[in-house]
Amino acid sequence: MTKILIIRFSSIGDIVLITPVLRAIKEQLDGETEIHVLTKRSYATVLDGNPNIAKVHAIEKSTQEVMAELKNEDFDYIIDLHNNIRSRVVKRTLKCLNFTVRKYNIQKWLWVNLGINRMPQNHIVDRYLETLKGFGVHADERGLEYYIPDGEKFSDSELPEMMRKPYVAFAIGATHDGKKLSESRIIELAKSIQHPLVLIGGKEDIASGESIAKACGTNVLNACGKWSLHQSADAVRRAEIVLTGDTGMMHIASAFSKKIISLWGCTVPGLGMSAYKPHPSSIIIEPKPRGRFRIHSRPCSKLGNRCKYGMNNRCIDQIEIAEINRAIETLWAPQTTPLAQ
Repeated sequence: MTKILIIRFSSIGDIVLITPVLRAIKEQLDGETEIHVLTKRSYATVLDGNPNIAKVHAIEKSTQEVMAELKNEDFDYIIDLHNNIRSRVVKRTLKCLNFTVRKYNIQKWLWVNLGINRMPQNHIVDRYLETLKGFGVHADERGLEYYIPDGEKFSDSELPEMMRKPYVAFAIGATHDGKKLSESRIIELAKSIQHPLVLIGGKEDIASGESIAKACGTNVLNACGKWSLHQSADAVRRAEIVLTGDTGMMHIASAFSKKIISLWGCTVPGLGMSAYKPHPSSIIIEPKPRGRFRIHSRPCSKLGNRCKYGMNNRCIDQIEIAEINRAIETLWAPQTTPLAQ
């Protein structure tokens, strides 16, 4: 039996993006293969129920928390899909043959800081799979996977009234401000949307969600901080359209082949983190170059944690509300096909 350790510490979307790698290894390598994943405890739940994984090793802060158990596993290979100091410590300590993803940090720096685009024109998932070319593993064209435990799925009788008819799921949160609309812009947008709107976010989005719902009335359901990650994923799975920034929920929506309207600001799809094999009707919206917002000036950062114009005048807020509404109306066609499981 071949034992392989996959390393990817964070975050929600990045963990979802490794699922084609897990599947490809499990299905394409000859003989029996046992896959383990090393990640942060706060993101381990993303991998719940994944049939390609034998074990998840989770850390709070340091890899030393699990180093003894990793040594006992006697891995044949390490696939490092994070490529940072923590992952290098693991590789150096375990001393087994390893393969590491290329991060293109120089190319990212050139694009962000000098406006020079030397990035390869391929998705991060394809770069992950390139790391496995020595094994003869290749992309299977089946996209991402996300598994919702049965106990975390809404039954039809448990669904809020708003979710018993076609609705737009709006993931209002993001790890960094440069990836999400400001609260005032969300309120302006929510008031203009003519369809039921379900706000999805974490505990950090509770106050914002409440303010938005209060300002917008009965057409908006605020679920921010009220559901687990899996329940939020189920709300995304059931949605007619998913409206989101460059976030983990965008990748979860892609795993369910949902129609996605993704809004981009300080980051850009060309960095390789756009939705992977989403519903073919999905729409990407970026701010149009106008005034001092020039197209060559984006991306402002590779993570969305800074903006060249200052966070009070961030790129994503330059997207026209009317353009988002046109995209929603273009995609609005209540589904009659069975939901993805």
